[in-house]
Amino acid sequence: MLTNKSNKKYMKNDAQENICPGHNACAGCGQLVAVRAVMKALDKNTILTNATGCLEVTTTAYPNSSWGLPWIHSLFENSSAVASGIRAALNYKGQKNIKIVAQGGDGGTYDIGIGLISGMWERGDNILYICYDTEAYSNTGIQASGSTPYGANTTTSPNSSCSDKQAACPLSPGSKQVKKDMIGIALAHGLKYVAQSTAGFPDDITNKVKKALTFDGPAYIQILSPCVPGWVINLNEAVKLGKLATTTGLYPLLEYENGILTGKSKVPQPDPQVIEYLKPQGRFKHLFSQKEFASDLDYIQRLADENIKKYGL
Repeated sequence: MLTNKSNKKYMKNDAQENICPGHNACAGCGQLVAVRAVMKALDKNTILTNATGCLEVTTTAYPNSSWGLPWIHSLFENSSAVASGIRAALNYKGQKNIKIVAQGGDGGTYDIGIGLISGMWERGDNILYICYDTEAYSNTGIQASGSTPYGANTTTSPNSSCSDKQAACPLSPGSKQVKKDMIGIALAHGLKYVAQSTAGFPDDITNKVKKALTFDGPAYIQILSPCVPGWVINLNEAVKLGKLATTTGLYPLLEYENGILTGKSKVPQPDPQVIEYLKPQGRFKHLFSQKEFASDLDYIQRLADENIKKYGL
C-alpha cells in the first residue's frame, strides 16, 4: 500500500477529510467531488479496494497516496473479488465490524468486472460496491462503455455527419446504445440496498453511503460523475451538469430498500428539457449541428420522459 505521508498535516487538521488534496485529477473533476462526498461517510474502521481507472491513477502517484483510510489497488476487473477476499479474512478473524467498500468506474463495473461483481452479490458478501459512472473509459482514451448514453461521441463510437454535397454519406449520432441498467441488475440479485446519485448532490451521496452501511449484506451505489475531458465541458460545469442530469429525468436520484423504491428525486415543473443538459457537453455538440439529428434529440428526450413516468418523478 502507498502512504499518505505528504498529507499527514492536512489529515491531522481536518479529520473529516479522508481523501486529501494533492491528487492529480483534472481541475473540476466530477468523480473527485463524488469521492469526497463518499469519504465523508466513512471512518477509520473501513478498508477500500479500488479497480484500475482514473480514480486509482490520479490519487496514488507513487510513492504517495491521497487516501486517508486503508486502500488497495486491484486489477481493472477484480475490485469486488479482492474485497470479497478481505471480507472472508476479516470474518475468519472475527472482525466482522470492519466495513469494506469496493470502488470502480463504469468500465470496471458495467463491462470488465460485471461477472465478479455478480459473484460477490450472489454470495451475499457484506460489501458496499460504489460505481463512479463517467459514462466512458475516461482513463484509457474515452472509449464507449456499457454506460455510454445514446448519442454520445466517443473514440469507439464516433459520430459522422454529412455536408449538403454528400447526399449518400453515412450518418451516425455517435453511440447507438442505451445505458445498461445496472440498477436493475443489482435489484435482480436481491440486494437489500441499491441507490443512484450524482456529483451534483454531494449530501445525497454521503447520506446514501451511510444508509447502505447499515444493511447486512451486499449493497450497490451508482454515482454519475461528469468527466471534464470525456464530456468536453468547462472546468466549473461538473456539479451543474450532475444536477441537470437529475432534474431533466435522465439520471434521477433513486433509493431502493429490500427491493422497494423508497426514495426518489422529483422533477421540477416545468421540467428542464434535455437539450439544456446536452448543449454544454462537447460530446453531444454534433447533435445540434445538423437538422438530421433532430430525431435523435427527440429520442433522448423520450428516454428522460420514460424515466419520469417509470419512477413517478
